[in-house]
Amino acid sequence: MSIEEKQNFQTYQDSDIAEYPKNEKELSSLIKHFYKSGIPIELVGSGSKKKIGKPLQCGKTINLSKISGIVEYLPEELYIKVKASTPLKEIKEELKKNKQQLAFEPIDFGYLFSGKSNLGTAGGLVSCNIPGPRRFKVGSVRDHILGFRGVNGKGEIIKSGGVVVKNVTGYDLSKLVCGSYGTLVALTEINLKVLPAPEESKTLVVHNLKLENAAYLLNQSISSSNDISGAIFLPTEPECSNCVMNIEKTFKLNDLKYKGSFTAIRVEGSKNSINERLQNLIKELKIIDFDISILETYQSEIFWNKVKNLEFFSSTKNNIFRIVVPPSECVKLVYQISDNKFKYYLDWGGALMWVEAYELTEEKFESIRKKVVKLGGYVSMIKNSDYLPFVEEVFTINRARFDISQNIKKSFDPKKILNPGKMYTGI
Repeated sequence: MSIEEKQNFQTYQDSDIAEYPKNEKELSSLIKHFYKSGIPIELVGSGSKKKIGKPLQCGKTINLSKISGIVEYLPEELYIKVKASTPLKEIKEELKKNKQQLAFEPIDFGYLFSGKSNLGTAGGLVSCNIPGPRRFKVGSVRDHILGFRGVNGKGEIIKSGGVVVKNVTGYDLSKLVCGSYGTLVALTEINLKVLPAPEESKTLVVHNLKLENAAYLLNQSISSSNDISGAIFLPTEPECSNCVMNIEKTFKLNDLKYKGSFTAIRVEGSKNSINERLQNLIKELKIIDFDISILETYQSEIFWNKVKNLEFFSSTKNNIFRIVVPPSECVKLVYQISDNKFKYYLDWGGALMWVEAYELTEEKFESIRKKVVKLGGYVSMIKNSDYLPFVEEVFTINRARFDISQNIKKSFDPKKILNPGKMYTGI
C-alpha cells in the first residue's frame, strides 16, 4: 500500500498493529488489499475463544470489535439480527426483557481460560458452534442461525439466509460458516432464532451412582416422554490430585442433600407441568428409594450455569478436550482411557464427554483419538497446557471430509488468507 493509499485508507495501521474496521465496507476494502498482496489475516472479535484451535502465524490481525450492535429485534417473530461483534451479554440482556433466550445455551469460556466471565461475541459463538447442555433437545448453534452477512477471502461481501425459519432461497451457507472458526468468511451480521425462556426449571439429582448406573438413568430419562432438557453425570472418580475439577467444591447448594457423584436431570416449563413430570420420571426410573435431591428454580439455574460455563475447570493449567460419541459407547470409552490421569463428566445424556487431563502427551492424546474414532466419535482439543502446548490434530476429520473442506475453503478463500491453519493444516 502506497503512502497516498495509507493516508486515504482510514483503518490502515502499521504492520505490527491490528486493523479495526468500523463497518462492513471498510472490512471489505481491507481484505481486498490483503487478498491482492497474499498476506494471511487473523480474525479476532473479543478474543474469548482465540485459544481454541491451532496457533496462527499471520501477517496482519483484523479486530472486528467495532462492528457491533443490535440491528433489529422482533420478539413476536422470534428473531434477532445483530452485528457480528455484538457482546453476547448485551444480546442476552435484551432478550431477557421479553422473557426470551438463545435456547442452545452459549458457553462462557472465560472461566476456563482466564478464571472469570467472558461470554464473547455473536460472531465467535457462530464461528465455534459449541452449544451447552440443552443441545440434545433444541439442537446446536448451527440450528439457530437464520442467515448472515460477511466478507469472503477475496474481499467480496456475501449474504445467505433470511430472517424467518422457513427460508429456502438458494444454498444455506450458514450451515457451512457455522463452526468454521473464521476460515471461510469474516462475519459482519448474524440473524439468530430466539425462543421463549422457560417459566421455571427444576433439577432431579440422584446421588452417588456409579458410571454404568448413571449412564443407564440418563439414557432412560432422555428416552422418556417427560421432555428432559438437561442430562449429565458428574463423577467423583477417578481421583486425580493434580486436576482442578472438584464437584463438591463447585456445587455448594443448600438443596443438595447428599455427597458423592451427581446424576442430574433437568425439567423446564410451567410449575404444575414440572412437578407432574418430575414425579412421573422418579416412578419411571424406579429411584424412589435412592438418595435424591430436587433443586428448585433458583438453585437449578445456578447449577446449570456452572455446568455450561465449565466452572469446575476454572483456570486449570491442564489440557481440556471434548469428546462426542454415541451415548451407548460412553461407558466403554471411560474405561478405555482409564490409564490416563484425568477427570471428566458426561453431558447430553452421555453423548458428550468433557475431559481434564494431567500430564497428557501427544502419544496419549492420539491413542485416545483412535479409540474415539473407532467408537464412531470425534475429539476437539479446547485448551492446551504447558506440558502439551501443541497437538497436530486439534479437531478430528477423516480424509474424505478433509478433501471436501479443502474445496469449500478454496471457493470462499482461494488464497487461504483467512485464519489459515486454524482448524487443519492446509486449510
